[in-house]
Amino acid sequence: MKSAVAEGGAGSAPCAPSREADIGDKIYQLVKDIFPFCRSVAGEGVRETLRRLKQEIDLVIREVPSGTEVYDWTIPREWTIRDAFIRNASGDKVLDFRACNLHVLNHSAPIHARMPLRELRDHIFTLPDQPDRIPYRKSAYAESWGFCMAHRQLMALPDGDYEAVIDSSLEDGSLSYGEYLHVGASDEEVLLSSHICHPSLANDNCSGLALLTLLARHLAGQRTRYSYRFIFAPGTIGALAWLARNEANTKRIRHGLVVSCVGDGGGPTYKKSRRGSAFVDRAAGHVLRHASPGSAILDFSPYGYDERQFCSPGFNLPVGLFQRSLFGTFPEYHTSADNLDFVQPEHLASSYSMIQAILCVIENNFTPVGTLLKGERQLGRHGLYVGGDGSPATQSANMAMLWTLNLADGNHTLLDIAERADMPFAELLSVARRLQTHGLLEP
Repeated sequence: MKSAVAEGGAGSAPCAPSREADIGDKIYQLVKDIFPFCRSVAGEGVRETLRRLKQEIDLVIREVPSGTEVYDWTIPREWTIRDAFIRNASGDKVLDFRACNLHVLNHSAPIHARMPLRELRDHIFTLPDQPDRIPYRKSAYAESWGFCMAHRQLMALPDGDYEAVIDSSLEDGSLSYGEYLHVGASDEEVLLSSHICHPSLANDNCSGLALLTLLARHLAGQRTRYSYRFIFAPGTIGALAWLARNEANTKRIRHGLVVSCVGDGGGPTYKKSRRGSAFVDRAAGHVLRHASPGSAILDFSPYGYDERQFCSPGFNLPVGLFQRSLFGTFPEYHTSADNLDFVQPEHLASSYSMIQAILCVIENNFTPVGTLLKGERQLGRHGLYVGGDGSPATQSANMAMLWTLNLADGNHTLLDIAERADMPFAELLSVARRLQTHGLLEP
């Protein structure tokens, strides 16, 4: 495959910044649009979300019937939720699903019963350590029913009888997932995935869904070296369903990222693929080191999001996880505090920029060769020397050219050079293009 530089990759889509200066605001608006939908592992909430994403990109929505075996898992029944509440003896609602869809155990079986508070408590989930927040809980693979509420509110309820109503149904239907393919010059693929099964949680994971959707829209119609496959699927079971249907196609995947929790101000965090030394691991590590001094690069573990399915032994795909704050470590995680105030446009924009930078490395890495390898090039003779003021910017510009030319011996990729020089890849890519234009470098 020819390099992106050889093909005139100066405008290659992943490296070209989005022309939308307000990209963070636009991602946030899409987060806001899909936030209210009550998603679950299988049900209309996921389809409703996919239909909204389809307004932005040419998304293909696929259905997998309930009862389908996907390796050691079975596609569950579809969940439909119409209403849910708890009423006290006076007929007042002390809990209302319509006020917050986290109030119901996600994928809960139906119930309509009157019982004393001491019995009802066994079916109410709270967070004693965060008494004013509603937890997110689910039960997709073992039939159960329940409610979630703030612990302080539960403690304030007087003893007595309460009416518990969950107007829901669990019936055979299907699991839905969305797929979008941007076709590049090669059929080799970059996989980008985000889970779509959580209800109203803004960071986990409306943020990932919205960011990848607008990234896909940015790539549409642009020339790229790789093809880019976007998957929006329910966590775990959705990724497994996609893998079961696409085993033969997984051999095309050369790089991949699972994207989640990208709207808060923490991190950034990158969790390596199971391989630990995949090219995407190097690319992400390089970008994050230069993007943020507080970034964290973590080794793979078999706990987390869908990277653990893509990295399971029978596939072992080169897929890592990109986040801001690491899942499970921020107090808003899986609570009602993960709301539209928790995610911010500037953090969404920053995450978008870092993911673009990782894709820029993947898309544009190549092995440069100098057209003259004996002796140091006289940059001034070729109109390339940046002289005069001795400023850090001037020195950096000259050092970038010197490093690139010195290591352009056919044995080092541009990422090798960027790592050795401790300079951002994008900076050296710009230098390499300039040197190529002046006849000092060829791919």
